[in-house]
Amino acid sequence: MSLGAVLSGMPVTAAIEMDQHSAHTYAANHADTNLVVEDIKLLTICSIRALRRDAQGPLVLFGGLPCQGFSYSNPRHRNKNNTTNWLFREFLRIVRILKPEWVIIENVRGIADTAKGHFLKQIISGLTSVSYRVTHGPLNAIYFGVPQNRTRYFIVANRIRRKFRMPHPNSKTNTTVRDAIHDLPELDNGNTRSELSYGPNLPSDYAMARRSSQRSCKNNLVTHNNPLVIERYKHIPQGANWTALPTHLLSNYKDTSRCHTGIYHRLRYDKPAVVIGNYRKNMLIHPLQHRGLSVREAARLQSFPDNYEFFGSIGFQQQQVGNAVPPLLAKAVFNSIIEAENGRL
Repeated sequence: MSLGAVLSGMPVTAAIEMDQHSAHTYAANHADTNLVVEDIKLLTICSIRALRRDAQGPLVLFGGLPCQGFSYSNPRHRNKNNTTNWLFREFLRIVRILKPEWVIIENVRGIADTAKGHFLKQIISGLTSVSYRVTHGPLNAIYFGVPQNRTRYFIVANRIRRKFRMPHPNSKTNTTVRDAIHDLPELDNGNTRSELSYGPNLPSDYAMARRSSQRSCKNNLVTHNNPLVIERYKHIPQGANWTALPTHLLSNYKDTSRCHTGIYHRLRYDKPAVVIGNYRKNMLIHPLQHRGLSVREAARLQSFPDNYEFFGSIGFQQQQVGNAVPPLLAKAVFNSIIEAENGRL
């Protein structure tokens, strides 16, 4: 989301991040931002107020609540007993202290109906009780130039009574997986070399806009899969999943009926990607090569530029990419706030 703000021309003066690996990546890519590496629950009133010190113009407070407890893929955690589902209260605490002109909260679309909509209602009520005007709804990244069918739920509020509307789709044609990754280097299963030269294929306009000025890119890391997994990959055509596998290759699964459709999915070259979430666990497959996605390929499918470098072990890099809001989607939301500020709605 910070990158989306920057792309819209909105400087990010301060950020809070508890995870050390994510903080390393954030600091390396947002050198001008005051990064506080701390648990949000431990921030004092004074330390929170200090975050506003360098802000100029209307203050926009934005963030993503932990989404695991609202995700449809985790039905056991979609309830009021999951303590992380209540962390929105910490976000609202900061809202009450800083009184920003604008607030943006992002999450998976499951937040709208978890516990019969209880959490969404609590968030909206918390904002309206301190005089914020709230707009909320889902946005699919596919309509904002992102080569990925990824829907996220946004809550946007302002206390200056500005008229606001969610951004309208700005992309008439879908960006495909081929558009996104065709020019990246060909890789082997388990590749450990981060920086490699671009491949020989000509980049699309989308890829060209992502490429750095260098002739190479980093984060070309691929999870090493064992021979059985690679053999499974060979039987799955583009657009298909584990159901295309012959029975003898699934002998270690006690109950295949419990396998969800996202497992062993080979991306289609001519379509946008499915959701790039935990793509290592789901074993998303490259459209042409018998291997999983590299970190850089997943980042391209999220709309990150190639000069945005991820740090930590391959597992932490994959997690950072999969958890991110697509920057182009975030940019569209920030652009709509700028339009509202300028009275163009």
